[in-house]
Amino acid sequence: MSLSETQQRVDRWIGQYKEGYFSPLTNLARLTEEVGELAREINHRFGEKPKKHEEPAGSLALELADILFVVVCLANSQGIDLDQAFDAMMAKVSARDADRWTRKER
Repeated sequence: MSLSETQQRVDRWIGQYKEGYFSPLTNLARLTEEVGELAREINHRFGEKPKKHEEPAGSLALELADILFVVVCLANSQGIDLDQAFDAMMAKVSARDADRWTRKER
């Protein structure tokens, strides 16, 4: 599924609710919360703070999907085409890092 298709899917889902998209500041707060949940899960798995035995196992995949959902909501609410934005970002980093010495031989 392309980012555009993902954006359309989220827009159809949001469209069934009269409230529509949250404001950009609310979505930013939601994004911060979701990134915090991902950080907590990564810290439990790879850091020095293991989960308590009674805590259920978390899912990195679902935490990343939560972040993606909020990013898509924010992009949709601002009329941003994420396929175009991602292509522009990849062109930027490709040009910037064209001579990076750690590049793998192909």
